[in-house]
Amino acid sequence: MSEIRFRAPRFAPKAGQPFYQELTKRVNAYFEQNNISPKGNAKLYVKTGVLIGGFLAAYLGLVLAAPGFEVAWMLWLALGLLTAAIGFNIMHDGAHGSFSKHNWLNEMAGHSVNFLGASILMWKTKHNTVHHTFTNIEGVDDDIDAGAMLRMAPSQERRGFHRFQHLYFSALYALLYIYWVVYTDYKKYFSGKVGQVPIPKLTRFQHISFWAWKALHLGLFVGLPMWKLGFLPWLGGFMLMGMSAGFVLSIVFQLAHVVTEASFTPYVHGETLETEDEWAIHQIKTTANFATKSRFLTWFLGGLNFQVEHHLFPRISHVHYPDLAKIVKQTCDEFNVTYTEFKTFASAVRSHVQHLRMMGQMA
Repeated sequence: MSEIRFRAPRFAPKAGQPFYQELTKRVNAYFEQNNISPKGNAKLYVKTGVLIGGFLAAYLGLVLAAPGFEVAWMLWLALGLLTAAIGFNIMHDGAHGSFSKHNWLNEMAGHSVNFLGASILMWKTKHNTVHHTFTNIEGVDDDIDAGAMLRMAPSQERRGFHRFQHLYFSALYALLYIYWVVYTDYKKYFSGKVGQVPIPKLTRFQHISFWAWKALHLGLFVGLPMWKLGFLPWLGGFMLMGMSAGFVLSIVFQLAHVVTEASFTPYVHGETLETEDEWAIHQIKTTANFATKSRFLTWFLGGLNFQVEHHLFPRISHVHYPDLAKIVKQTCDEFNVTYTEFKTFASAVRSHVQHLRMMGQMA
């Protein structure tokens, strides 16, 4: 039987993009009138130094001082939280080309994920191409396909144990980073796909780069610390680092899209889907902001609590999102587009848990 060819969903081409055209005009005017670059600035570069410096200090403290686990666990935990922070702030902007106006700096920032164990090649297809284009389109957006243990969207198969998923989801989220590093990158590499979406053919250099970075990570975070600390202390520490990073990474992205207020669009593989909305309105309907008044969360999460602005303008650095949010809100009001925002982190978590509970109960 021949394989069904993937047909990319389309966004209301006949209706045009009046909302996005007006919004883009206003955002461009903001940067021109204030004479500032839409890319990263000094605040981002200082934060980059702080995060990388903290990560290196914690890592060197482990492998050089080789402390007992009563001290080492704190360093492992710090590495986990800093892994998430580097991903949010440095890698994420770099991969989108928004870290700097210089492409080589964007490439360096994006490749930080390779040092942390994942693959920038797989990430760009999964996140930049698939997730940002087809957000919450079931069967296409790989971010809402968490496997058999979690049902995140209405068209996904419901199993009996899903009625408890709002109780056990946090344990699965904690495993995301480790699962990503040791399994899903390789699955995408060998299958040549992210879900149903083909990955662009890799060059010889990209194949070599994929395996070289994986080998480097294995040596730095498995081989060397295991040798210096011993197997069990390393295993306990590595799990702590991976689980803390995994939970933080998972919950932040899920609060942006897997909540009761977000919409989902079913898609049948092999068929043509054309949405009723233009692309920008689809992004707003499938995305939510949270805790945007929290300076700490905005700093630590790399502005990803402003997910609406990020999905509309991924090539603009996150340091500008608080100002862009004012423009987006006003434009949404004028075009009668619902803008979803949770005032606090806790209220976003409640909506996420409520959505998981609902998905676990409804047929």
